[in-house]
Amino acid sequence: MQLLVLGGTRFLSRTVAEQAVQRGWDVTCACRGSSPVPAGATHLPWDRTEDAPAELREGTWDAVVDVARLPSHVRRAVEAVTEAHWVFVSTINVYADNGSSAMGPLVEPVTADVDLTEDPEAYGPMKVACEEIVSAGASTSMIVRPGLIVGPGDGSGRFSYWPDRLSRGGEVLAPGSPDDVVQVIDVRDLAAWILEACETRTTGAFDAVGELMPLRDLLSQAADGVAAEPSFTWVDSDFLTEQGVEPWAGEGSVPLWLPRAEYDGMMSHSPQPALAAGLRLRPIAETARDTLGETAVGISTEREAEVLAAWHTREASPAESD
Repeated sequence: MQLLVLGGTRFLSRTVAEQAVQRGWDVTCACRGSSPVPAGATHLPWDRTEDAPAELREGTWDAVVDVARLPSHVRRAVEAVTEAHWVFVSTINVYADNGSSAMGPLVEPVTADVDLTEDPEAYGPMKVACEEIVSAGASTSMIVRPGLIVGPGDGSGRFSYWPDRLSRGGEVLAPGSPDDVVQVIDVRDLAAWILEACETRTTGAFDAVGELMPLRDLLSQAADGVAAEPSFTWVDSDFLTEQGVEPWAGEGSVPLWLPRAEYDGMMSHSPQPALAAGLRLRPIAETARDTLGETAVGISTEREAEVLAAWHTREASPAESD
């Protein structure tokens, strides 16, 4: 297989390139090269703000994998490589209703390049535009819409907050309801499925998501993966909001927590179509084990203790007033 990876130096695109090399494929990573491409892959220098180089246009690629978010970048690439099978990595942020797990409707596309530091809400709409460019321009294509991608190499530190925190034991702030449904997909499983789709020239649009499970199960399995036995204290969403705790990701957040019911659908998409198309998922415990010691970003130990103390004080107040 002659595989062209547009990128190849970070997280998912890097994992795709690494696994393709391990399969014995001829792998070319077209990117600026600010970071090295995986060993065994060929680096084809390309700044995607410029026209595609002749080497890319003249290559005999069997498949292309692209994770870009800017429509102009995708447009240049598709115009340069039309005969290969395309696998475009989009996002579940293309869906207009975060409260629904349905595959539609999509948000309106934004066809211009938007700086996400100025308008982060343009991410999903630009991905819709990129999907349309690939679907219209490539000879055959597959659209992959991941939810939360986790696993080794995830610089966001969202999921890896939990193996880190759970491994330290003690009382752990567990956010929202233990029954809140969540799902994550290991980057290695997603990459393997993308490569199989390149081989089989799978077509269509798929939600690339993990199994649906209650948050209590995910945290319990993650604890098993790092051989920890923490004590969970479940703190409801309204209280976390009152305390100024941030949801989802970033410094000061409790990762994987989302306000409900506004975001009920965001982590409850069906994995069944992707599983039927060949996706295979590893246990959460394995992902937790393999990400322990990586970047972990979330609420600090001190702030977690403050929130837990405030929660216990509130819980004790009714009894004290009787």
